[in-house]
Amino acid sequence: MSTVREVTYDLLRSLDMTTIFGNPGSTELTFFKDFPEDFTYVLGLQESVALGLADGYAQATRKAALVNLHTAPGLGNAMGAMVNAYHNRTPLVVTAGQQDRRHLALEPLLFGRLVELAKPYVKWSHEPARAQDVAGTIERAYHTAMQEPRGPAFVSIPIDDWEAEAPHVQRHRASYRTAPDPESLARVAQTLRESRRPAIVAGSGVDRAGAWDELVRLAEKVRAAVWAEGLPSRVGFPQDHFLFGGFLALARPQIAEQLVDYDVVLVLGTPVFRYYPYIEGPVVKPDTGVVQITDSPEEASRAATGTSIVGDIALAVRQLLELLPEADRPAPPARQEPSVPEAVTPMSVDYVMYTLNEALPEGAVIVDESVSSESKLHEHIRINRPDAYYSGGGGGLGFAMPASVGVQLAFLDRPVVCVVGDGSTNYAIQALWTAARYGAPVTYVVINNSQYGILKAFGEFAGVGDEVPGLDLPELDIVQVAKGYGCEGETVEHPEKLTDALERALESGRPSLVNALVDPAVPGLPG
Repeated sequence: MSTVREVTYDLLRSLDMTTIFGNPGSTELTFFKDFPEDFTYVLGLQESVALGLADGYAQATRKAALVNLHTAPGLGNAMGAMVNAYHNRTPLVVTAGQQDRRHLALEPLLFGRLVELAKPYVKWSHEPARAQDVAGTIERAYHTAMQEPRGPAFVSIPIDDWEAEAPHVQRHRASYRTAPDPESLARVAQTLRESRRPAIVAGSGVDRAGAWDELVRLAEKVRAAVWAEGLPSRVGFPQDHFLFGGFLALARPQIAEQLVDYDVVLVLGTPVFRYYPYIEGPVVKPDTGVVQITDSPEEASRAATGTSIVGDIALAVRQLLELLPEADRPAPPARQEPSVPEAVTPMSVDYVMYTLNEALPEGAVIVDESVSSESKLHEHIRINRPDAYYSGGGGGLGFAMPASVGVQLAFLDRPVVCVVGDGSTNYAIQALWTAARYGAPVTYVVINNSQYGILKAFGEFAGVGDEVPGLDLPELDIVQVAKGYGCEGETVEHPEKLTDALERALESGRPSLVNALVDPAVPGLPG
């Protein structure tokens, strides 16, 4: 008989989960006894950072990643990042150490109600009843995380379980793809054939499903305008394509107006629709039909209008390609190119995004948490390949700094650029140490307006005015903090110095930060 620890490491090898992200604590240390040489431990200096690292890594590799947290306080620290991972549909196996089984009834120090704490934002949460069930529970968590719609699964493991004897797990394998109903897709194809002016809304799920190239062919075949969901966590269609129409807004009346000229709207891999502020109005105009294809039954159940079909998005797009003839309708008007921003001091966000776009190397990956500047990013940096854009789907800050390190560790041969606001930077700035420690040459571009700009914008929308305290961030020396964590950094105030600073960071071969001071004028809400 082997120990639970030995059995679990063998299982993890068979699942190709030999990279562990974590922040260790006393209730986890027995798991790491005799840590195998073929495993890699990636340390985050705080639990939310550890989970964010794994989020980026798992998304980029398209495989489940293992995260090890420290009992209830550690899991609690990571829950904000867990919310983002849940909405990002990131496959994670998250574990935390529970106290020794022999005195759980006494609720000793570091005892935690871990299963209940994790449950709202994971697909499955469990503490095995016996030590011998630990490895099997981890395998079930893996399969649950990988099943569409993907997402985190959680396992609580008592500290004394690792030394117990246990039989080896008899591995099983599973296929996770579920084909959409062919009869329903045939009706969708008929609707698109009869459409006068169709449109497609490409959501983050298109990129997750690996359906990018097929969707381009479908849009060209149907001659449909393609819109992106508002605030996407991934990009599902090339933004420099002649059929790309732009980004949907985040409120009902604006979306209905953007889609008013289309008689059929095919929504792929995103809700119907994504909203932020509440503004009264119709979902779509009465003459606009909506069809949603999603891999999430829950997302289908809450669609506000139209018809929903549940199934694998890539399989659905391929079947529609087979069913549809070439359309002879004219292409929609092309999206307008942005003008070249003026080089002034203080720099505009437009100028920084334009200049960054000019400096980006071929194949660059953007990890985005620019928040109030996001619309300007998408205006000037037009993503034109799959697996090239990641953002936090849950709306919580602190995603991009660690996720960019995880993405870089997965994409060793591609440059990764993290574009982040000065407010967002400080939610997970400890990730800079991990980038330096593990040689992840991420370029961090901080859009520094010395404030929580998005909250000021929402305050203006809500009629709050200047009454809200705590929205200004003066005297933050982000560059000094970066240097303290082992990264290069410089502040840029004048436009004539920005290009050189970006090129130095991108060519340095190590994690570097460019702190771009921009005009603090309050922007509008994204979308």
